[in-house]
Amino acid sequence: YVEFCNLVFMQYNQLPDGTRVPLAKPSIDTGSGLERVAAILQGVHSNYDTDLFAPIIARAASVCNVKFGAAKDTDDALRVISDHARATAFLIADGVMPSNEGRGYVLRRIMRRAIRFGVKVGVTQNFFHEVTAAVVENFGQQFPELSTRASFIAEVVEAEESGFRSTLIRGIALLNAELAKVGNGGELGGSVAFTLSDTYGFPLDLTQQIAQEIGSSVDVSGYNLALEQQKSRGRAAWKGSGEQAVSALWRDIAEQIGLTNFTGYEGTTGVGHVVGLFAKTEDEITAVDTLKVGQSGIMLSDRTPAYAESGGQVGDTGCISWSGGRAQLSDTSKVAGLHLHTVTVEDGELSSDSAVTIQVDEVSRMGTQRNHSATHLLHQVLKEVLGEHVAQKGSLVGPNRLRFDFSHHKSVGAEELVRIEAAVNAAVLENVAVTTAVMTLDEAKASGAMALFGEKYDSDVRVVSMGSLSLELCGGTHVTRTGDIGPFRLVSESGIAAGVRRIEAQTGLGAWALVSADRTALQEMSTALKCQPDTLMTTIQKLTEERRALSKQLGALEKEAAKAAAGDIIKSAVDMDGVNVLVAEVQGDLREQADRLRDQLGSAVLVLFAARGPKVQVLVAATKDIAGTRVHAGNLIKEIAPLVGGRGGGRPDMAQAGGSDPSAITAAIQASSTIIETALRG
Repeated sequence: YVEFCNLVFMQYNQLPDGTRVPLAKPSIDTGSGLERVAAILQGVHSNYDTDLFAPIIARAASVCNVKFGAAKDTDDALRVISDHARATAFLIADGVMPSNEGRGYVLRRIMRRAIRFGVKVGVTQNFFHEVTAAVVENFGQQFPELSTRASFIAEVVEAEESGFRSTLIRGIALLNAELAKVGNGGELGGSVAFTLSDTYGFPLDLTQQIAQEIGSSVDVSGYNLALEQQKSRGRAAWKGSGEQAVSALWRDIAEQIGLTNFTGYEGTTGVGHVVGLFAKTEDEITAVDTLKVGQSGIMLSDRTPAYAESGGQVGDTGCISWSGGRAQLSDTSKVAGLHLHTVTVEDGELSSDSAVTIQVDEVSRMGTQRNHSATHLLHQVLKEVLGEHVAQKGSLVGPNRLRFDFSHHKSVGAEELVRIEAAVNAAVLENVAVTTAVMTLDEAKASGAMALFGEKYDSDVRVVSMGSLSLELCGGTHVTRTGDIGPFRLVSESGIAAGVRRIEAQTGLGAWALVSADRTALQEMSTALKCQPDTLMTTIQKLTEERRALSKQLGALEKEAAKAAAGDIIKSAVDMDGVNVLVAEVQGDLREQADRLRDQLGSAVLVLFAARGPKVQVLVAATKDIAGTRVHAGNLIKEIAPLVGGRGGGRPDMAQAGGSDPSAITAAIQASSTIIETALRG
């Protein structure tokens, strides 16, 4: 029998105490989903036999070089690979990237399980991207986003498989060895399972599955204990562990005095009333009535124009004044809806009931606003240049720079960086108005505003619009028009984690300073090379070609000189018990010299020294008729290298070493002859 339907009559809601309350709307769950219905209509017994899966399974069987239907284990593997390939392709097309947390970790586990099944049926090379390609082909017409991102999906999948395959092989070897110790029916230690997860990227469920296949189990409680011990070590290493208690205290204070009213969207100066003063240590807060000259603390006011650090934007700085006094504002942060002003009193006495004027540093605020608005433009441009998969993973905007972290599977190429920088500057030059609107979260999403995945938003949100250039949910401060941003200049692009890249950039005067520095450097190089800036590249190419030609000529001359020197050096060879022994200081490449001299000496042992500035190179060579029988070059060099302050080793016929004392070469030459003579007679 094949089950296509399983009726579940839902009538009650069972409460934690066991009480059952009738549902307002009783219902029936048939369990007959779309794929089950498709199987019925197509006359097959399994979802995997429908036209949704058959082409994917066929591709999986082809790339794995196995036949579907030939064996149960193989069929199970192909079904897992195909099912996980479908999930993988759709998740990546939807912007999810493999990572170690959140939905990215779910994707990584799905992919790794499929890859492991491929290895299990004997696949030795990357294959999973070919199976996900079959998903794109089979579903692309109904889901166009798969087709438009086909190459991107393939790149991400292949990169993830390449990274996991090497650790998979080592991890399976370790797991198999440990499972062999416990035997069939035994229990794998929790610490071993944790090591596999922490070091080799094996999720616990994958380890359990592999163990289950041979009739073993895994000590899950031991695994959880090892995991908790690691977390405890991390917590112990974290300084400021009292922050959670501090945050709870601020929440209590917010309930007592109310939230801070932020007025900074309208201007950089505002009047407020001090509603709290606090002295703060690393993990302790104490309410005080006053702060005197030289004292620092935290000031709370009922309203403020100072932006509190959040959403990647740094907190405002500036000054605070009142009748008879003044304080420096060094930072503004936010906890539980309160704006915490970090202040240092410079004149007078600040009391908890003072009326104060808060003046934000306008130059600093303007720089921050330029960088924040540029970040919005950069985010949109990255989507246009790199693909819709790009999603913000973090940001920092301050008065002097911007930093933007985003999801992307590989480094951004030089040509792409040029396009990105040009596109942001083009958007700046459009000089469109930057407008804001407060709307419900549903209205904002319906308007197409970008929201950050995993971010918590209130029911009412602030939407920042830059014409058709950008539309994002954002609580930060921005310029009035995009033209206020000024020039935009990329500073760097780098990777900070698997699937996460970072761009740093500057705007306004900071960007102009970079342009000026480049122009100065260009002029200095042109002056040094005695050419015009516009011919600098041509001049460098010419000099490079000349240097290459001279280097080639020099190499030829050195070889000729080495040949001539070899003729003189060979005269110094000494016969020791039927073996020609040559110890000398030479010029040029030591290997070439050794090969040349051995060809002329017959049975021989060579010890060659060469001074290379403050370093020494040493080579010991023996002809094959005596290497390993009468002498061992690797053993000889272990005795000779210390004579010039070095160490080394090698094969019986050839060994090399480096030293740090060129002044000891002469003495080492004399001692080497004795060492070789002892070895030949030994």
